[in-house]
Amino acid sequence: QVQLVESGGGLVQPGASLTLSCMTSGFTFSNYPLSWYRQAPGKSRELVARVRTSGAGQNYAEAVAGRFTISRDNIKRAIYLQMNSLNPDDTAEYYCFVKLGWTDYWGKGTLVNVSE
Repeated sequence: QVQLVESGGGLVQPGASLTLSCMTSGFTFSNYPLSWYRQAPGKSRELVARVRTSGAGQNYAEAVAGRFTISRDNIKRAIYLQMNSLNPDDTAEYYCFVKLGWTDYWGKGTLVNVSE
């Protein structure tokens, strides 16, 4: 079955960096674009970044462009989110996402808390 497992979240100070990982199984990884979403307390889930199948094409939310980098490793079946210059507005649960046909698959999330 399809599994997406995020890791790498934590409590950091403003200005710090973190790298999130999403390990996957249960589908032909290299055939699909994957995304990172986040949901802050009291807010809707929002798209953070998306990476195409080859890894050469990425899209970013305006709020993170220039600070975050999404990447993928088709051998390890994983995607990553390098996050730099974190600020309190980046505090959220971060989710890995893939759409296979008509079905959406989500990981359980990893919490990023940016605080003094």
